[in-house]
This record gives sequence, C-alpha cells and structure tokens, in this order.
Amino acid sequence: MIRVMITDDHLIIREGLRLILETADGIELVGEATDGAECLQLVKKLNPDVILMDLQMPRMDGITAIEHLRKDYPDIAIVILTTYNEDDLMIRGLQSGARGYLLKDSSRENLIDAIQAAAKGETLLKPEILARVLAPRPVAKADSVSQTNSILTERELEVLLSAALGERNKEIAYKLGITERTVKAHLASIYQKFGVDSRAAAVAVAAQKGLLGE
Repeated sequence: MIRVMITDDHLIIREGLRLILETADGIELVGEATDGAECLQLVKKLNPDVILMDLQMPRMDGITAIEHLRKDYPDIAIVILTTYNEDDLMIRGLQSGARGYLLKDSSRENLIDAIQAAAKGETLLKPEILARVLAPRPVAKADSVSQTNSILTERELEVLLSAALGERNKEIAYKLGITERTVKAHLASIYQKFGVDSRAAAVAVAAQKGLLGE
C-alpha cells in the first residue's frame, strides 16, 4: 500500500482528492494538512510515502515545506499540486526536491499514475504539463549553458531528453538499447552533476539552462 498525505489549504481540493484516493486500489490516505507547518507537524506521526503538496498556503508555503521535508525526510516522495499559472513556483518546487507535479484539475487516472510513479522514484511528465514548464523563460547565459552541457556525456544527454519526454526507465532502456540499471546509473550521474536528487528536478534545471531544445 502507498501511504498518501494531502497538504492543501482549500477544503474542496482536499475533499475531491480524498474521494478519489479512498477508492483507489493500493493507496491508503493517511491524513491531511491545511498548510506546510501542519504538514511538518504531522509527517512523523503519519509516516506517508507520498505527499501531495499545494504551493500557495498560509503560515508556511509549499516550497518552504518541501525544503524542510527533503532535508529531514528524504525518502518521502513529494508531488506538487499546481495550477496553470504557477509555472515559476512549480520549477522552484521541483528544484527544492519535489519528484513531480500534478495539475489540480487532473483526471483520476493521472492522479493515481503520478502517485504510483512518485512512490517508485519516477516521474510521469505529461505533455501538456511539460509544455508549460518548458515555455519561454529567461535562461542562463550561452557560455554557462555550454559549460553545463559539456559536463554531460552524450549518453547522459540522451537519457535526460528521454526523461523530459516522460519516458520511464524501462522505456528509455529499450529505446537506447541499454539496461535499466545503466539508465539508473546515468540518471544518478546527472543528478550529481546538477546537484539534485530526482529526475523532475533534473528536467527543471535542464529546462532553465536551455539544454532541452525546442
């Protein structure tokens, strides 16, 4: 069973998520918090595997809560609950350590897929969400991009581009003709070079640095 906790200050959002999660196979809703501060208070007691985290909340926002969680509870997977007008906050959340993101009006299927992927350490990057993340925005200077690009091997860049398309480790391995273990090794190397700990954060950094192209 995947133990899930909801953190959102809007009652209607929590109720909607609760209705879905309580009827989902393999998922147990262990609790709810109304802001980041309450989330940090409850997390040790509830011991969730995955936390669905809103970004804009009173007292303590989601990004601050994510930073604390990644430091004190690095094994907990965090999925950001976001809206279309929160792209900048979303990227900050991913860079802070969230493993994925989910639109608040996502379907039941997308919600379950995102939770299951996060629990496995993977991230499903839906095309419509990825398009928002990769929308034109200020990026690093060309020389900085070139320097970052040069520290990635050709194979690492191929793996990163595939991850940005939302492909799972098994799909990447099949496409590139390598083993899943090798894919994981390449991802671990990319994380180390980027100073992140998840594929979602790596994709966000790569997007900001202009490494993913069009």
